[in-house]
Amino acid sequence: MSHQSELISQDILGYLKQHEEKDLLRLLTCGNVDDGKSTLIGRLLHDSKLIYEDHLDAVKRDSKKSGTQGEEVDLALLVDGLQAEREQGITIDVAYRYFSTEKRKFIIADTPGHEQYTRNMATGASSCDLAIILIDARYGVQTQTRRHSFIASLLGIKHVVVAVNKMDLVDFSEEKYNEIRADYLQFIEQLGNRKPEDVYFVPMSALQGDNVVNASEKTPWYQGGPLMQILESVQINRDVKSDAFRFPVQYVNRPNLDFRGFAGTIAAGLVKPGDEIVALPSGKKSKVAEIVTYDGNLDVAKKGQAVTLTLEDEIDVSRGDMIVHPGHEPEISSNLRASVVWMAEQPLVPGKLYNFKLGTQTVPGKVHHINHRVDVNTLEHIEVDQVELNVIADCVISFDAPVAFDDYQNSPLTGALIIIDRLSNVTVGAGMVEETIGDLDQDTLVTAEERAARLGQKPAVVALAEGASVDVQLLERGLLRRGVVSIAKLNASHAEVELLKQTGVVVIVADASVADIQLSAGSVDDLVEQVLSVVSL
Repeated sequence: MSHQSELISQDILGYLKQHEEKDLLRLLTCGNVDDGKSTLIGRLLHDSKLIYEDHLDAVKRDSKKSGTQGEEVDLALLVDGLQAEREQGITIDVAYRYFSTEKRKFIIADTPGHEQYTRNMATGASSCDLAIILIDARYGVQTQTRRHSFIASLLGIKHVVVAVNKMDLVDFSEEKYNEIRADYLQFIEQLGNRKPEDVYFVPMSALQGDNVVNASEKTPWYQGGPLMQILESVQINRDVKSDAFRFPVQYVNRPNLDFRGFAGTIAAGLVKPGDEIVALPSGKKSKVAEIVTYDGNLDVAKKGQAVTLTLEDEIDVSRGDMIVHPGHEPEISSNLRASVVWMAEQPLVPGKLYNFKLGTQTVPGKVHHINHRVDVNTLEHIEVDQVELNVIADCVISFDAPVAFDDYQNSPLTGALIIIDRLSNVTVGAGMVEETIGDLDQDTLVTAEERAARLGQKPAVVALAEGASVDVQLLERGLLRRGVVSIAKLNASHAEVELLKQTGVVVIVADASVADIQLSAGSVDDLVEQVLSVVSL
């Protein structure tokens, strides 16, 4: 019986206290398709004796139906939960598992290896302290290995464990292991922000359990410890990134006339009653009166705690504002440069209006221009006009109002942003702030291309079919529902039509001689589709 089991049986309160005080490590697995990520997590859980018997029995039954290991138990099924994953034998969604050993608590994310799911991997990596990058010993460093390593570096994950898996298929060759190790170290030199001492290498076989939890006799040439030993001992210091106080206001807590507080989660640093604060972007100053929680007032609150702050003065603070200590303010600007991971099927188009969410604040804005996209194989910068799905690009973003933010590498929670489509409300991209940018386009004329990108449509003049009986109000409404801004001017002059077209809208006219196209006869829905085929970007 383990020490942990003995403690549970003898002193449950003591066990709970010990469990609460354990350090928490957030990590993820990533790599190429079928490198064994899910199998590795299953092996970690299995060999650490962290799987309940009924769960293991269920996996044994599922292995006969959906397993990929013949008569053996397919430990990957402990993680692959979606029906589509089990049918294809791959990981699609990000699967999370929570477990603990006597030394540490873990949250582990199993991320997909397929290129079309790179956006899922970026989501899983955003809150992690360590990345396990699996490499198939037969194939070495692959495209997805570089892609995931680059994303992990971009997201500020300090520690990386390179798990050279399936060593059993290369007869545990030391030469092959050293070759892969040298190739990977050569690649991370190009990244520039990864220290070799923060990269650990482990030769292993997740399927057979070699060097996962227990050291393997098949690799006598390997002098390091098994994977679990590294995970339990790696030093994670979360306080070095930023000690400046950051408190994004989530909502104003006003249950009655006698109480007004500002609720949120501390993103960085700490705060105490009596501390001077400044609310941004207004710049109004006050002092913290109390730190209120459900369990009572606190003498000090730190990063990660959800609290309500009351102030000594009645100043204007609302959702989306940020409360900080004076002298340690973040950047405040309407323009910034960010690394963007694009997550939507429709490409990112410069000039198109999106909603940007930074912390608790949502503000309209646009990608002003794309500096370049990054080729993850060579880290080469390539000029592009738009950003496709799963592409990582360096972009300049312009907001409609000033916002407060930090450099992502110094303060991830206040240096991250997401990009939201204004029509569908779907998250289409994620960004990491690199730096603030000065004023843009202040002295230049607005171009037709900028208007088109802003509206998300091409300008056009369309004429109704000759003699057609169409309710133009219904046509305008139908187009608006599909995201197209239009205006009906059936009897307008040619000059008036041209002026309207320059604003970027679709102009509906009766005279085909002043039109770009003439619509065919049909229902309102038919006409809407005809217009969309012409004006869609």
